Amino acid sequence: MPIPEDVTGYEVDPDVRQELQSLPKGLADDVAKNLVMVAKLIDEDPEQAYAYSRVALRLASRVAAVREAAGFAAYANEKYSEALAEFRAARRMTGSAELWPVMADCERGLGRPEKALDMAGEPEVKRLDKAGQVEMRLVAAGARRDMGQLDAAIVTLQSPELASNSVQPWTARLRYAYADALLEAGREDEAREWFAKTVESDKEHTTNASDRLAELDGVEFVDAFDEDDDEDEGEGDEDEQLVAESRTDESDESDDSEDDEDVAEAEKADGTEYYDPDDDEYEGDDDADDDVAAKPTLDQPLFVAPEQDEAQAADEGEEPEADKA
Repeated sequence: MPIPEDVTGYEVDPDVRQELQSLPKGLADDVAKNLVMVAKLIDEDPEQAYAYSRVALRLASRVAAVREAAGFAAYANEKYSEALAEFRAARRMTGSAELWPVMADCERGLGRPEKALDMAGEPEVKRLDKAGQVEMRLVAAGARRDMGQLDAAIVTLQSPELASNSVQPWTARLRYAYADALLEAGREDEAREWFAKTVESDKEHTTNASDRLAELDGVEFVDAFDEDDDEDEGEGDEDEQLVAESRTDESDESDDSEDDEDVAEAEKADGTEYYDPDDDEYEGDDDADDDVAAKPTLDQPLFVAPEQDEAQAADEGEEPEADKA
């Protein structure tokens, strides 16, 4: 995996740097850069973090920090068997019990909650610091829930750390797990109380306790911009426009029908036939063309005065009919 050029001035944990001193300087720098990339990406891009961890592992598999980083990268990608193997290797190298809780959680991930509970009772737990012991309690409670022992899970989480009013790095996760277990047990009022306490202690927003609390309070979040609604409205407008156009066409047809009736009545009244230029009755009919020629048009008056007839006849060199007589 190539290392981005902007990875400069990277910092490595002093203990890890000390471990890397056993490697040649150039190799130590390469390993350190890959470990930095694992730490940077493990939350936002676990797959990429895993790829960098494999490079570091290939370069320095005998360094405990590298095995530990590879274990966490595999764990983030739910590769529990691989993660457990790396954690065990790191523990053998250091002799530390620090990884005991996450190793137990890998057993849960592999479908072996009973093994996780057994580990919760091992002497290694007493060697853990307060944060490690709280983590082990969380894993044990999760194993109980995996086994369907919900009430036992609730009791497992009840501890001095849960009851304490002081906020520690583990407080939000412990309260959240307790609230979630209460809710699953049907103790909704108590669950709401502990979700609220979780929100108070979760300054880093590591849980979704605020959403769970809002859900219990019946609050619904509605997207102000819903594309589906806009499309539905557009379709509705189209339908209304089509209906309006249909009504307009019907109205026009009705008006035409009324006009035809008026024309028929007028023809019946004065014996005159009116020519409709849009009437297809006259198309393609020679006789009809003759009839059309005999009918008045817009530029031809309906009646011609006798004086005009005589004037026109004189212009054409013909005698008026009166003189002929």
